[in-house]
Amino acid sequence: MKTRFFLAPASLCAMAFLSAGCPAPAPTENTAAPAGNTATSSAGAKHKLAFVTNNPSDYWTVARKGVEKAEKELGISVDYQIPAGGTAAEQTTIINDLLSKGTEGIAMSPVDPANQTDLINSTAAKALVFTQDSDAPNSNRACYIGTDNVAAGRQAGEELKKALPNGGKVMIFVGKKDAQNAADRINGLKEAIKGTKIEVLDTRTDDADRTRAKANVSDAITKYSDLAACVGIWSYNGPGILSAVEDASKVGKIKIVCFDEEDDTLTGVKSGAISATVVQQPFEFGYTSIINMNKYLNGDKSVIPENKQMFVPTRVITAATVDEFRTNLKKLRGK
Repeated sequence: MKTRFFLAPASLCAMAFLSAGCPAPAPTENTAAPAGNTATSSAGAKHKLAFVTNNPSDYWTVARKGVEKAEKELGISVDYQIPAGGTAAEQTTIINDLLSKGTEGIAMSPVDPANQTDLINSTAAKALVFTQDSDAPNSNRACYIGTDNVAAGRQAGEELKKALPNGGKVMIFVGKKDAQNAADRINGLKEAIKGTKIEVLDTRTDDADRTRAKANVSDAITKYSDLAACVGIWSYNGPGILSAVEDASKVGKIKIVCFDEEDDTLTGVKSGAISATVVQQPFEFGYTSIINMNKYLNGDKSVIPENKQMFVPTRVITAATVDEFRTNLKKLRGK
């Protein structure tokens, strides 16, 4: 059995888990870093670091706040890159450009890990590579910082069971089902609903295209008149599903379970149109990736656990908890 390394509990409040009794600080406050990850303990040479997302979703706004906090503590400027089209080809171009500029550490969320192994391995031969948000476990990346996506998928599955106590037909929607985070969430969800009367009809992909994401849902609603629920795996899928369900006048008839905290998703949770959303800690992904890459490059190898994974807990948000969560999220975003 693999030992799982979870981010130090003492850091969860400061790192904005946004949970009950643990309010998130505004980004301008001097919040505490995880034990051993303060600017003082990270002192040493300054390194050229980069953070690469997998798409332009609003989800990454909070991750950027974490990167900015790390920048201030370390006195550096991180090259923050967003592939506008959310494609592996764009990530390749971005990473090659970063390497040409002498970047020493790159924290990336691979769009298509299975087909980016060569890219990650060749990059790891020239620079330190962390994966964050989505892992590439078969590559030579030094460490993964992010969600235990199988566990998060199980959480979504449990919420789906609550929404459909008598079972029903379900569609899953995601940008790319081969992305590690997507595959893990789907596997976790299917584990949770195994043995129930819930039937997954299909998984539709949209390549991170919001227009296509909504169209996929609309098509499914038309094709399956008895569709009971939709599950959105990536952050923008929730709003896309909600919009399509509203257009079809099937709010309440088609249950929705999704991931992350886009504004439209939280509005849907508040109204009851969305049963639940499973949220992550992207702030921690950004902050810890940068802090730990800098420490590692300064010789502290202890920041990488033996299993090369640092899991950050997730939380289920429902109508009962969405107001508090949203208030704390606004503080974190500086709104």
